[in-house]
Amino acid sequence: MGIGTGIFLFVVGAVVAFAISLTVPGVDLHLIGYLLMGAGVVVFLISIVMVMRKRSTVSTTRTAVDPTGTEKTTSQETRGDVI
Repeated sequence: MGIGTGIFLFVVGAVVAFAISLTVPGVDLHLIGYLLMGAGVVVFLISIVMVMRKRSTVSTTRTAVDPTGTEKTTSQETRGDVI
């Protein structure tokens, strides 16, 4: 699910809540429309939070320099946006 899915759910919910004047016995279309709009907002917000989150990767390389046990350690950290 993504930003587009959230917008789609919101639009479909708005159409069901405000544009359809059909009466179905035992079903409240206005409530279903409002629920779809709420679900669309929740999906949209979760997608925005996931896009804005940062990801960090750390890689460590160890190399033996000489036979006495001296060791060279290199550490590299990469940070970037999650797309």
